[in-house]
Amino acid sequence: MRTIYFLFLLAFAGAAALLAYENQQDVTVTIFNSNVTTSIPILVGLTYLAGMLSGWTLVGILRRSLHRVLEKPLPGEYARSR
Repeated sequence: MRTIYFLFLLAFAGAAALLAYENQQDVTVTIFNSNVTTSIPILVGLTYLAGMLSGWTLVGILRRSLHRVLEKPLPGEYARSR
């Protein structure tokens, strides 16, 4: 099964590398009245990383919040919090 996963990962990485190689044009992005010129693969990679980090942060916040809601209160905890 690991071999199949590795082959899928290899195929995905190859497709991503081919896409990056074929699309090496420069793009100008305007951010807060500032122009940044970069290549498409770098822009896509940075966008992916930003989405991944924000997704991990959101999942972490939701997990901690859910854990706090579901955890049982200690005896007398409600009396101390008021």
